[in-house]
Amino acid sequence: MDFQLSEEQQLIQQAARDFALKEVEPKAAELDRKHEFSHELFKRMADLGFTGTCFPEEYGGSGGDDISKALIVEELAKRCASTAATLSITQITPYGILKFGTEAQKKKFLPPLLSGGNLAAFALTEPQAGSDAAAARTTALADGDHFVLNGNKCFITGGAIAKTTLVFALTEPEKGLRGMSAILVEKGTPGFSAGKVEDKLGLCGSETVELFFKDCRVPKDHLLGAPGKGFPMAMELLDFARIGVAAQGLGIAERALEESVTYLNNRVQFGKPIGAQQGLSWYAAEMKVRIEALRGLVYKAAWLKSAKLPFSLDAAVAKYYGAETACFCADTALQIHGGYGYMKDMPIERLFRDSRLLKIYEGTSEVHKLVIARGVLGLK
Repeated sequence: MDFQLSEEQQLIQQAARDFALKEVEPKAAELDRKHEFSHELFKRMADLGFTGTCFPEEYGGSGGDDISKALIVEELAKRCASTAATLSITQITPYGILKFGTEAQKKKFLPPLLSGGNLAAFALTEPQAGSDAAAARTTALADGDHFVLNGNKCFITGGAIAKTTLVFALTEPEKGLRGMSAILVEKGTPGFSAGKVEDKLGLCGSETVELFFKDCRVPKDHLLGAPGKGFPMAMELLDFARIGVAAQGLGIAERALEESVTYLNNRVQFGKPIGAQQGLSWYAAEMKVRIEALRGLVYKAAWLKSAKLPFSLDAAVAKYYGAETACFCADTALQIHGGYGYMKDMPIERLFRDSRLLKIYEGTSEVHKLVIARGVLGLK
């Protein structure tokens, strides 16, 4: 078992680290404060090959593997969790196109998304259908050579600015989940619109919107995969997404420890650095242990996927523990910093807010515990 990153992976990690420090971090607080997404940063990530990592070059990707992608997300999350989240989530749809699309779909949709600086959105959740995907109501009924979409989706990352959105809708509503299909919808299609950018607690530099479909006509050749196979497809794509969320958690936790170590070594109380107080030093130890455990889970899940081995359970474990670890480390860091950590001009306050969504999106922690339990018990 080799725990050493390859030379290529180390180069990618260093490139992501340099970019995050020099270009992302200086803008992170402002993007959070203004609730703005940075097209400039996303285009730079495309130019550097980050948006195409773990995708084949023939379709505009930059090669590499899933560990490389996790390393990029991890480094970005240390400096700006919003930027890391946008990169991670907007790769779900390209992965779906690569895995389930026709050759014509891959050649049409992938290059602009992988190397052209365009975003892709993944639209599964509805107001009444979060964890309960069976409650979905958005329909895509056949009408000649088109599907006609009606309904709405909520909590969609990048939905207002994405050039391509993968929409899960009922092509045969009477069949429930067995009648759900996946359809690619392009920005500007008549009948397709986005609502306001949501005012969120955290990840404010990553835009989240509701999407609306009113008699939206989409060509049938935009159907991704087989009709009626949308739900299992969505579940498989979420396995991929969970590795990215776990990597976000790893980056947030590492930054929380980094800030805490600096503060513990420099803040003096009772005549000595507060890190010399046993109780506070133990906080740093606990954070470090959890971070290293999470690192192993994230890299293992990414390695399994790259090796084309079953990774669903490992991705769920990594995502669950990634969310728990990020929240623990951010909360502990805030406690270490005391009143200073509670102030908005300190990065701890942002880490605390950003970490909380990890327990909710791409599957709640409760859902992940169900997934993990079923995997352990061998249940379907």
